[in-house]
Amino acid sequence: MKTLLIANRGEIAERIIRTARELGITTVVGYSDGDRDAGFVALADHAYALGGTHAGETYLNVAKLLDLARRSGADAVHPGYGFLSESADFAAAVIDAGLTWVGPDPTVLAGTGDKIAARHLADRVGVATVPGVSEPVRDATDLRHFAADHGFPILAKQADGGGGRGIVALRTPGDIDRFVRHPQFPTRSYFVEKLIGNARHIEVQCARDAAGHFAAVSTRDCSLQRRNQKLIEEAPATGLKEEATAYLTDAAHALCEGVGLVGLCTCEFLVEPGATGEDGIYFLEINPRLQVEHPVTEEVAGVDLVAWQIAIARGQDLPERPAPRGHSLEFRITCEDPTQEMKPTGGTIERLRWPVGPGVRIDSGVTAGDAVSADFDPMIAKIIVTGPTRERAVARARRVLSEFELVGIPTPVPLYQSILATDAFASQRYSTRWLEEGFLPNWPGVAGTTRARGNEDETAPQPGHWREIVVEIDGKRTVVGLPSELLPGATSTTPEPLRRAAQRIRRAARRVHRPKDAAPVTGEVRSPIQAIVSGIATNVGAEVDEGELLLTLEAMKMETYVCAPCAGTVESIAVTAGDSINAEDLLVTIHAASAATPTEES
Repeated sequence: MKTLLIANRGEIAERIIRTARELGITTVVGYSDGDRDAGFVALADHAYALGGTHAGETYLNVAKLLDLARRSGADAVHPGYGFLSESADFAAAVIDAGLTWVGPDPTVLAGTGDKIAARHLADRVGVATVPGVSEPVRDATDLRHFAADHGFPILAKQADGGGGRGIVALRTPGDIDRFVRHPQFPTRSYFVEKLIGNARHIEVQCARDAAGHFAAVSTRDCSLQRRNQKLIEEAPATGLKEEATAYLTDAAHALCEGVGLVGLCTCEFLVEPGATGEDGIYFLEINPRLQVEHPVTEEVAGVDLVAWQIAIARGQDLPERPAPRGHSLEFRITCEDPTQEMKPTGGTIERLRWPVGPGVRIDSGVTAGDAVSADFDPMIAKIIVTGPTRERAVARARRVLSEFELVGIPTPVPLYQSILATDAFASQRYSTRWLEEGFLPNWPGVAGTTRARGNEDETAPQPGHWREIVVEIDGKRTVVGLPSELLPGATSTTPEPLRRAAQRIRRAARRVHRPKDAAPVTGEVRSPIQAIVSGIATNVGAEVDEGELLLTLEAMKMETYVCAPCAGTVESIAVTAGDSINAEDLLVTIHAASAATPTEES
């Protein structure tokens, strides 16, 4: 392996480039039009334009990537994570082209990528799975029968999902009816599991070489999630009984042997409180690739997992590893607004300051001045904090997050700071449902952020906003926070991205919240967020009812459904599947039915 094509972008591309350079390997990347000036493009030894803006034209385009490998003289391909990293077809195409694939065999990718097949694997090697069915559900009857046997809530999971995508919680019979009526239900394969609410999400980082040597490198706790998306991860997973940790390691080993893994993977489980073995520990899935959260394992295990991947791909034995030490936490830095249900946002990074100090690692793909768009996943960096104990690591993380500064785009850091201040986090008294059900409903960062008003001056200070002013008292610099309404003549004290978001929300509120005697709904449907159009469920000329699905948008692996605001006829569709759109972009125009009577949204 002399020249490595990295079929990815952003921070993970930079991460792989640095390890490859240490190993004396030349690196090649392709880039989209919007990534022309990105850090990973400048860092690579060779960079080539892929031509195009969104993922389908670039980082998901197998033909372009293989052509790039040929033109650049690459003899190996590293997929990173996301994009094509779990595509058996891409892996097979790379191997068929005579290149080295840095990852598990295509048959392994196929066997683990299908979550139903993964359940069969677990059954075959004697690893307990979440109570559920290991065959696709056909209709509402199958779901009702399962709910009758196991009780609500239940989870419908997409067989080719993973990474938190394609999961729908069904809590009532009405939810089942609505789910099967969704246009995507007959086009996708789903299976069903019981929703295990009071459990932690624990995973095992595994490695296995061609000679069959196996290593469980570390455990990780990924229980702090929102909508099945991990936010904070840590290693090792503490607070487990010794028997539980031993069972997790043995189960992961059995799964890797059973599927014939050669490479890295992560085996993921749900662990109920007090679990000691098979009773209370349930297999979820295998991810046969590098994980976003791999740095916390590297920090506590003292290894370079990318170097391990390359060594295994070269046919070498697993490297030696030192004794594990310390505790590490990772915080995903995404361009998402925690005050607006983590909606992805775009914009320009006006100012950026990373924290420094002992035990601080930054995996980043951006610098000040970079523009962030909705074309790709909004994660731009990761802050990894390590200490000799969990208590010290958490204390260090509080300091580190307080020193982080990014101006221009909202991030979840204020949310992370609030989480770290809770007793539940300090004592690890939380489950995968705690953040959404126990913490966020009472988080003050959400309450009173914006208000839907009439035709107000949107640049004026709003009640509830605070402004910081600097004063000197006896020669000492002091920062004082005051409600904005106490500062006559002040302009908006809200950071610019939040102010723009507030404007969008107020405009949307004026369109949706209207008295019953108002004029008819215009029928203009605009995007509520910055996203990718992942599906169109209607066509020009179609008669639609109020609330009927029109389009599906995807951002940060979460789907947003855009529905008709009124009954009528679809006059035009302004977008196509795969388009990148901004908040407020026109999507669909509907000619409202004359009989339609708008009602006030409660």
